[in-house]
Formats: sequence, structure tokens, C-alpha cells
Amino acid sequence: MLILRRNLSKAHRLAWSKAPTRTFSHFFSPNCPLSGLDESASGRTISIMDKPNIADTKPAVMELEPGDYWWCACGLSKGQPFCDGSHAGTKFAPQKVTIEEKKTIALCNCKHTDNPGFCDGSHSKL
Repeated sequence: MLILRRNLSKAHRLAWSKAPTRTFSHFFSPNCPLSGLDESASGRTISIMDKPNIADTKPAVMELEPGDYWWCACGLSKGQPFCDGSHAGTKFAPQKVTIEEKKTIALCNCKHTDNPGFCDGSHSKL
């Protein structure tokens, strides 16, 4: 991502530096240095995100039934801590969390855990 940033125009660098989660949308022009990148489904915009969005600085403590759940890794989902597909166009993908028996667990909302899906206290270091 740093190599890409060096090739951006002054306007692109400004938009990048002001983006709170390091994301921004960009409309392509024929001479744009980003025009070689894969474009989103619309064919006109791209979102660049190098770090997950911090959805909350405390875990989601909940009782879950046995089954498979998809934990949001990007932090953009409106249904935290679960994925709603908002990661589309980013490098992030949801992580499958399998619960074998009904239990209360703490799911990570800061998205910086070293144990994807589960809170490991990383939010205390942010």
C-alpha cells in the first residue's frame, strides 16, 4: 500500500490522509494513476482500506447456540459483530466461527484480535 501511495497525485494523497479508516472512493479518469487497479462492480469507484475499522472498543458478549457464524473482520458491518457483506471491495473477509455447544462468548469488535472472532483484550492497547 505504501508504494501505491507514493504514486498518487497530491489530491489523492490528501483524500487518503483525511480518511478516518484509510478508505476513500475515487472516480477514475483516463490519466489517473489508479486506473490500472481492479475496479468495483460499478466500474467507476474503488475503496482502499489497509486496516480494519474499529466497530467498538469493547467486545460483544453474547450467548450463542451451536452452529456456524460469520464474524466481521473489516469492522464495516451494520450488524456487528457479524458480517453483512460490507467488506466487498476490501482485502478483508469474514471469519467462520463454529460454536459446538450453547455458551456465552466475547466476540471481538475492535477487529485487532490475534484470535479471529474472539476477544483477546487487544482493544485495551488501541
